[in-house]
Amino acid sequence: MSPKSKVGVIDYGGGNIRSLIQALEKLGISPELVTSPEQLEPLSHLFFPGQGAFGDCMKKLRGLGLVDSIFEWIQQDKPFFGICVGYQLLFEDSEESPESKGLSVIEGNVVRFREEGIKVPHMGWNSAQLRDPNLEPWMGLGLNPYFYFVHSYHPNPEDSSICAAMTEYGVSFPSAVQRGRLIATQFHPEKSQKAGMNLIENFLLQK
Repeated sequence: MSPKSKVGVIDYGGGNIRSLIQALEKLGISPELVTSPEQLEPLSHLFFPGQGAFGDCMKKLRGLGLVDSIFEWIQQDKPFFGICVGYQLLFEDSEESPESKGLSVIEGNVVRFREEGIKVPHMGWNSAQLRDPNLEPWMGLGLNPYFYFVHSYHPNPEDSSICAAMTEYGVSFPSAVQRGRLIATQFHPEKSQKAGMNLIENFLLQK
């Protein structure tokens, strides 16, 4: 990545961001922790990791005044990487927290796994079938890379064309979406060893 690049990680006090920070440090990057809108200004790339309930996370973002700033960042097509709940919050709403609206960057909602015969949460390694393994930032990962998942809910985008990867777990669900320079994954790339590190590095090479 360019020496002028500056990477930020949204820290709203509710996500386990340490593993992502360690992954970035392995790539030689010391990320800025973002807790206020003005900290976004000098950044070139933004990560939004998430852990916890949909509604609680949105409440924390609103408390920090970050909701509008994140929305504007994405609307300006700046490099953005949402992870787990940071992926789900891009949608309009979630069955997990019916009273709370999401960022509404992507049309669609988030639903709970209901299929019989599967354990919820979906936890462990699973494959992601890539729509186009030759498309940045997926290049070099193969057609069905394996990633690490921990989740009970998954998004349902209204526009299927943004689905970058699909995963089977009782049902076929979009484990990643991509639109412009926005990428978001239900899996945790920072916990997914070589494939995850390659994906993070590829994302950071985007200008």
